[in-house]
Amino acid sequence: GNLWSNGATTQSITVNQTGSYSVDVSENGCESTSNAIEVIVNPTPVATITANGVATFCEGGSVTLTSNASGLWSTGITGNSITVSEAGTYFITVSENNCSSQSNEIAVIVNDYPTVSISASGATTFCEGESVVLTSNVATGNLWSNCATTQSITVNQTGSYSVEVSENGC
Repeated sequence: GNLWSNGATTQSITVNQTGSYSVDVSENGCESTSNAIEVIVNPTPVATITANGVATFCEGGSVTLTSNASGLWSTGITGNSITVSEAGTYFITVSENNCSSQSNEIAVIVNDYPTVSISASGATTFCEGESVVLTSNVATGNLWSNCATTQSITVNQTGSYSVEVSENGC
């Protein structure tokens, strides 16, 4: 004999919308109406994060991640932004009215600086008319102090020679 305010006729109802719920009961020709129970369904907060800059950088760099709301970051820090310098996947959990949600994730990639060294094919002190081949240990991305971009250079003049290498933007 139950008739709920939402039209259901079962003994129990499950509700997921804000509203006032009551039940009318009919038994042996008599009717009774229950007290109303106010149900409030709080919206789940929306949590999003963005990187204020490039999330891939060289060792020693950093990026600031900002959320649309204050919350608990995957690093354990509370607030609406964090600055990170370590590789990893970062997100924030935002809570409001006992409801919480996790944001999108941002992967931060930290590239190592390339390790470069030069080897000589022979002695670096020699007589006029001779030469030595200097070789970088890195196959590509070389920029020598004489503007060459190959892995090896042949030098026949006195001087100091160095090479700069770029890999993954570092």
